[in-house]
Amino acid sequence: MNPIRVFLVDDSAVVRQVLQAALTQDPGIEVVGSAQDPLFAWQRIEGNWPDVLIVDIEMPRMDGISFLRKVMSEHPLPVIICSSLAESGTQFAIDALAAGAVQIITKPQSGVRDFLQRDAQNIIQAVKVAARARIRPAPTLPRSNMAPPANVLSSQRSTEKVIAIGTSTGGTQALEFVLSHLPATLPGLVIVQHMPEKFTAAFAARLNSLSALEVREARDGDRVLPGRALIAPGGKHMRLTRSGAQFQVQVFDGPLVKHHRPSVDVLFRSVAELGGRNAWGVIMTGMGDDGAQGLAAMHQAGARTLAQDEESCVVFGMPKEAIRLGAVDEVLPLANIPSRLAQLTGQSHGS
Repeated sequence: MNPIRVFLVDDSAVVRQVLQAALTQDPGIEVVGSAQDPLFAWQRIEGNWPDVLIVDIEMPRMDGISFLRKVMSEHPLPVIICSSLAESGTQFAIDALAAGAVQIITKPQSGVRDFLQRDAQNIIQAVKVAARARIRPAPTLPRSNMAPPANVLSSQRSTEKVIAIGTSTGGTQALEFVLSHLPATLPGLVIVQHMPEKFTAAFAARLNSLSALEVREARDGDRVLPGRALIAPGGKHMRLTRSGAQFQVQVFDGPLVKHHRPSVDVLFRSVAELGGRNAWGVIMTGMGDDGAQGLAAMHQAGARTLAQDEESCVVFGMPKEAIRLGAVDEVLPLANIPSRLAQLTGQSHGS
């Protein structure tokens, strides 16, 4: 196996030096170069592309997010943002994820050298995950297939219908695409996107601004309503509950499940138990196998289940495991998931 070729872009010589020392502890990683700003970096990497870029945000001549957008538009490749500005769900972090960053490493404001040395193994793991990502431009749909304008939530729709979606690495862009192409009349959605604590509120706000749906970070006791999408808060599990005939969500602390909190399996298992045939499940891009067993439980309970196909996934881990378990009714490219959900839930009669 050839080593993973990494290029570092940071205006701090200390950060570049310590990052290189941390990464080269692993014989499977080679730091092939570094630069103190994006314009110099572009000159160095153009035509000799690395496998992974690690990029700061605040740099001279061009900021890291503008550089990330340039890379994604001209030569898409896995980019890790490593910055003290990308903490606690800041707009910088949300913009970086939306622009195509595979992962975010939050540097502290002080003690950066100690942090990078102490967290060397986590940074190495982040590079290995990024190197496996399949980066490509987001799909587009014809204008006629775009979601209609938001309208008043229909009181005629059954509140006992629910769509559950689970995703991880690459999921921020996948969810943005799916939710921005769904009609506001769709049954309520409950969503787990693996994300750090405090990132999900800003992420939900961004999706809300782009979608005909009402999208927000879930609160304990929130109703699952047509036209509403509830995203599990980072650092908390979320499961479907029922109050009489009405679906709600419970947001709660608990141990990590499949190394995650929130866990897709926790959500999907609750939907299998309460939703049965009135539920639809979707598993999308992500590393690992969180959600595969939960989707299998939904499938066994009579729910219709979809998985994103390998070609359109950034990381074909979670869908692959669900398919292997026989949990999936249909495997679809990302571009087809919104229209298929609309068809399955009776919102569309198109092909």
